[in-house]
Amino acid sequence: MTKKKIALVTGANKGLGFETSRQLARQGIRVLLGCRNQERGKAAETKLREEGLDVEFILLDVTKSDHIHQAARYLEEKYNRLDIHVNNAGITYPGESLSANSTETVSPKVLRKTFDVNFFGLVELTQALLPLIKKSTAGRVVNIASILASLSIHSQDNGMSQFKPFAYDASKTAVNAFTIHLAAALKGTNIKVNSAHPGWVKTDMGGEQAPMDVAEGAKTAVRLALLGPDGPTGKFFHFEEELAW
Repeated sequence: MTKKKIALVTGANKGLGFETSRQLARQGIRVLLGCRNQERGKAAETKLREEGLDVEFILLDVTKSDHIHQAARYLEEKYNRLDIHVNNAGITYPGESLSANSTETVSPKVLRKTFDVNFFGLVELTQALLPLIKKSTAGRVVNIASILASLSIHSQDNGMSQFKPFAYDASKTAVNAFTIHLAAALKGTNIKVNSAHPGWVKTDMGGEQAPMDVAEGAKTAVRLALLGPDGPTGKFFHFEEELAW
């Protein structure tokens, strides 16, 4: 059994998930690349291994309970613990623009599909992995949220007022609620649970007009994944700045 820290990153075949995996692996951590597509997951594994990094593809669609249970069993049998869990997998449903207010028109289908990935799958997976995270000497759970999850910011008349894709925003607000509640449930343990706002990043979701590259965007999640024993828990960050819920 390896003495290296073990990390699992979901949605790891591209964008922020891929770069977060790369940066964690560069810290000498063995990173499991959770990906829902086997071909793309294996390609990501090959690319990072060619960089000399210790990574391993694992088939994981967070909306499928059988994938979640299989991943938990595999981690238990091979490593018997999990040190870092990054809930990165997330979507905006096709047709819901990030730059418009969809609240009056968003369909129940879009809401359910978005929540299935961004919230329900995230919660189910984290709950399944908690017994393994509790075996770590310093468990870290990082939930990728968004500044668009902040009710404080949305309730103000500011520059963010035009960005209200309701399904996406509401799902990420729910993620932040999970962060707060899980951190409280684990109070007094060696596990820290935090939410990360990566920033507006050049990804499939953020678009080419975004001002940040993925290397910068991954830094907040990586910092929270590597927090020391005196680090915060139950908080929401962009880089080192604490954000309002």
